[in-house]
Amino acid sequence: MTTTEMNRETDAKPAKSRRVDLKLEVIVIPVSDVDRAKLFYANLGWRLDADFASGDGWRVIQFTPPGSACSVIFGKNVTAAAPGSAQGLYLIVSDLEAARQDLLDRGVKVSDPFHSAGDVHAGPDEPYLSGRVRVNGADPQRGSYSSFASFSDPDGNGWLFQEITTRLPGRIEATETTFTSSSELAGALRRAAEAHGEHEKRTGGHDDNWQDWYADYIVREQAGQPLPS
Repeated sequence: MTTTEMNRETDAKPAKSRRVDLKLEVIVIPVSDVDRAKLFYANLGWRLDADFASGDGWRVIQFTPPGSACSVIFGKNVTAAAPGSAQGLYLIVSDLEAARQDLLDRGVKVSDPFHSAGDVHAGPDEPYLSGRVRVNGADPQRGSYSSFASFSDPDGNGWLFQEITTRLPGRIEATETTFTSSSELAGALRRAAEAHGEHEKRTGGHDDNWQDWYADYIVREQAGQPLPS
């Protein structure tokens, strides 16, 4: 049977079982010094969920970034990967500058903001989602998904901030609107307020139903739907 025939056979058979949600909740990162790594991630302000050990040299530590549904685990005898080999670990933020400043205030070295060079992807820089060309500064249009900053833990495991304010269509269910922190909600309210100000200029008067307009804007923004005008 050819690959094409196998694919056609697979496509023709609908799933008999109900769909099961698959929730990515843990990423394992390799470190060389467990206590040093613990101090680093604690200094980031991440929540310490677990620190388990046994007498035979096994140890597991779990941290969760603020507002994240996914945690990181490191320790002894939990992964065969080389320390520092975990790269491209993305932390999504709604305000890149605020996220950078928080790390700087904690004494953590973090790169300046950068963005991609458009359709140019091959270059000498450290690779990330948009290739190997990093242009200094946040995206000039401050487009969602377009501005980044990077930092590393003591072993060299590589983390990146990616600023996302509006999700692409289909990335969030249209009926679900969630915020993982008060600062994230405040950012959405500020964007709604700015857009509503432009709305009132166009309509030429005060909008008594501004609360409904704000709510519609925020839900649409999260769902990646066309924004109200």
